[in-house]
Amino acid sequence: MDPGLTAKFRADFATAKHIIVIAGAGLSAASGFSQTHQFEPIGIPTFRDGGGMWQSLDATSLATPEAFKENPSLVWQFYHYRRRKALEAQPNVAHKILAKLAVPNLLRTVAPAAQSFHLITQNVDRLSVRAVDALERELIQQNVKGPANRARKGSILQMHGKLFEVQCTKCDWRAEDFSMPLYPALRKAEEGIQNYTDAGSKARDIPVDQLPRCPQCHELARPGVVWFGEKPYYLDVINSLVFKVDMCLVIGTSSTVHPAAGYAYRVQRRHGHVAVFNLDPSEKDEKATPVFRGGCEKVLPLVFPELAD
Repeated sequence: MDPGLTAKFRADFATAKHIIVIAGAGLSAASGFSQTHQFEPIGIPTFRDGGGMWQSLDATSLATPEAFKENPSLVWQFYHYRRRKALEAQPNVAHKILAKLAVPNLLRTVAPAAQSFHLITQNVDRLSVRAVDALERELIQQNVKGPANRARKGSILQMHGKLFEVQCTKCDWRAEDFSMPLYPALRKAEEGIQNYTDAGSKARDIPVDQLPRCPQCHELARPGVVWFGEKPYYLDVINSLVFKVDMCLVIGTSSTVHPAAGYAYRVQRRHGHVAVFNLDPSEKDEKATPVFRGGCEKVLPLVFPELAD
């Protein structure tokens, strides 16, 4: 990594007043979990890598309202598997560094001019929230008090929803539920599954009345995530933030899914700084200054070594 590039970025970061991070699947891909099979991918499978196939289907084809309407059993089995893998995963060092940036007093150690910090995550796995929760527990144990030593409320915006949230398809009920399985039939359906590639390879059709239901009106429930074709959450809030941002970090995302893909460009258009941290090249990289190539769990500790302890 170019020391001059890093030094220039750190100097710009130190003077930034309003900072946002746009995070994608690459942030969570390195988060390890207990391996149950020798071919298990090390991390949470992403839609666009080699783990993008499930039951010999393109995983993106299951993340739609149309897929759920046509085959709620198959979609719930897919999300049951994702929920289990997310629960087994742990926040990696990149999550932990971003959690520290969300705490004002820790943020000011690397950005003394900072007035605000927001993490806009496209991930639904809750690992960023878990990293913040763990950091705050650690600060409490150390008897570090005061609101400036806690993440500001609303500093993490989960724009694509929450993997562990369940919502009714008819009424307004929704709630986070970390039960595994949500319903016994989902556990039975995955018996014999060894890894992500062959997950669900043996077709198991679960009757609709054995799928998760709303506890209020007893109608069919669905995962509380934003599917392709649905409107992401917090768009008005995010648009307001982007309007005043002078530093944007794009971490672990190919910048192909809108509207998130356009945020960095809007920051640049207003003469803000944009830095990219990503393993794979993207057509948007040429507009960023600087670009840090590599896994974010490896690059972020090199750029912010004081936050990696």
